[in-house]
Amino acid sequence: MSPSTQAATAPAEEGSPDALLIRRTMAEVAPVADKVTSYFYALLFVRHPDLRSLFPAAMDTQRDRLLRALLTAAEHIDNKDVLVDYLQKLGRGHRKYGTRPEHYPAVGECLIGALSKYAAGVWNGEMEAAWIRAYTTISQVMIDAAAADELRAPAWWYAEIVTHDLRTPDVAVVTVRPDQPYPFLAGQYTSVETPWWPRIWRHYSFASAPRSDGLLSFHVKAVPAGWVSNALVHRARPGDIIRLGPPAGSMTVDHTTDNGLLCLGGGTGIAPIKALVEDVAEHGDRRSVEVFYGARTDHDLYDIDTMLRLQQTHPWLSVRAIIDQQAHLQLPDAIRTYGPWDEFDAYLSGPPGMIRSGVDALRDIGIPSDRIRHDSVEELVAAGS
Repeated sequence: MSPSTQAATAPAEEGSPDALLIRRTMAEVAPVADKVTSYFYALLFVRHPDLRSLFPAAMDTQRDRLLRALLTAAEHIDNKDVLVDYLQKLGRGHRKYGTRPEHYPAVGECLIGALSKYAAGVWNGEMEAAWIRAYTTISQVMIDAAAADELRAPAWWYAEIVTHDLRTPDVAVVTVRPDQPYPFLAGQYTSVETPWWPRIWRHYSFASAPRSDGLLSFHVKAVPAGWVSNALVHRARPGDIIRLGPPAGSMTVDHTTDNGLLCLGGGTGIAPIKALVEDVAEHGDRRSVEVFYGARTDHDLYDIDTMLRLQQTHPWLSVRAIIDQQAHLQLPDAIRTYGPWDEFDAYLSGPPGMIRSGVDALRDIGIPSDRIRHDSVEELVAAGS
């Protein structure tokens, strides 16, 4: 169905006047999103060349990330709770790039410049005023969040690699020692920058619950054309220094409930699942934890020994390996064979496709959405290299 047909048959849109104008802009520029992105950065770097140093030398690795974040925020301008939470995380996360309050007006000016060019057919003074108001709100929430965060945490942590364990030709378990205490919760992730690709950050989940020795571990799979992942797997060695951004993510254990944990981990997605198991063990809850560890082949079950040792130690833990090529069964489908899962909270970690199909399968068997936790698929896609 074409956009015009949809408009003719859809009921009247709801929302504030500004939200309706913003959505109209978004609909206009959606077919030429790549051109909007390119023009936005061209304006930014020509008009404000001093800001070029905040971005990686090779822009193709995160070309549309900033603009996409701003447009996502603008789309939710009427949903204050979601908007503020999203923007506060964004503001805190942008500190590691060296973003300062004085940078925001330049970005807003170029955002509106790009939108006005590619939405010229509908652009007018009213629409521009709506975007100015929206961007003013967006930028102020981000600036305030960054300022509050600056009082309690560094913009980044330096961390020394202490062990580098190559489990398969393309998967490494990397353990690091931060230069100062690093507070996080089991199930969260962080962003990592290597010395070989400055200003290029990728997300990796913590592979353990917080440890008394302060060490942090990550499971990294080298992916084709993945700059950060290949550097961490094939180039990094003990003694190398990396940088860590702040912890993020809400795939954490709810210790106020007695529900069991149904955990689906695909590939290196087993890392945060292992951390969740350790978290339950440390709290002494003795809640039922069912782990489904998915892999294409036996070879890909690089951490199965660790998971089986945890199962031997904790009678409330069950670990099942689901190997695609043997079972002819995808990981999300395997959970239908077991159960029931009425008294369980679900946790998913793995490739974006697995998470999407896993969420669908869990909803199909009756687990409500508010009891299904996973990292943002958009963030996982961005973390792919």
